[in-house]
Amino acid sequence: MLALAATYMVAEVVGGLLTGSLALLADAAHMLSDVAALALALAANWIASRPAGHRFSYGMARAEILAALAQGAALVAVAVLVAIEAIERLQAPPAVQGLGVFAIATGGLVVNLVGLWILNAGKASSLNVRGAWLHVLSDALGSLGAMASGLLVWGLGWAWADPAVSLLIAALVLFSAWHLLREAVDVLMEATPRNLDLDRIRESLASLANVTSVHDLHVWSIGSGEICLSCHVVVADSAAPSDVLAAAYHELGSQFGIDHATLQVEPQSFEHQTPRSVCAGACDPAA
Repeated sequence: MLALAATYMVAEVVGGLLTGSLALLADAAHMLSDVAALALALAANWIASRPAGHRFSYGMARAEILAALAQGAALVAVAVLVAIEAIERLQAPPAVQGLGVFAIATGGLVVNLVGLWILNAGKASSLNVRGAWLHVLSDALGSLGAMASGLLVWGLGWAWADPAVSLLIAALVLFSAWHLLREAVDVLMEATPRNLDLDRIRESLASLANVTSVHDLHVWSIGSGEICLSCHVVVADSAAPSDVLAAAYHELGSQFGIDHATLQVEPQSFEHQTPRSVCAGACDPAA
């Protein structure tokens, strides 16, 4: 997909200059961000695949998240630049060769559809790949917009359609960037994944046999799809810790898809001997 995007980006730049179309140049600028994003995604994938070591004990999975954050920022920059130029052109629309715009944009759409098909398999499991997929999706929408503007200019002589469509493309790019940035920041800030309910996890663990309470519960993501959990589980003094752990790990895996969990089992009598003030703020959100 990187090779396809780089090749057609050059074609769109040449086509935009020859036809005078801002919509094509906007699409080419967006495709430039696609090329950068795909190169970044490729590099981040390689870095994230490296094994954990002494310094990076969790591995380098967050390289993908940093790449997604950079992709989101690039999308915002492209959208702002296109919007500024489009507003200027709306005031004095230049002459545009509509039929040429339509033909070149159609080729861009084909390239983007191929790219979406290539990247589709990995977007569900990797925020990094999802960021690249969003780049290509918004670029496909941009190609559709450029095709529409080319037809309007060619068929109806509406010169203002080219910058107007460019503004629409910028809005679509910003929409994609917002969702990508939000997901990347959530991971970096170690927020609870949006598909998981912290209260439901707490209640599920607390309902297990011999468990009296659960505190200091934290759920976060290391990288795309790599969810971690840690908590303290208070159990009856007569309970066998190994049985409680087995039940808790099974519950977390089967009900919530959490396979990486660190559980500290505390006998009920131990809870009263430990100064709760030490972790009160972190253990209980209501504290």
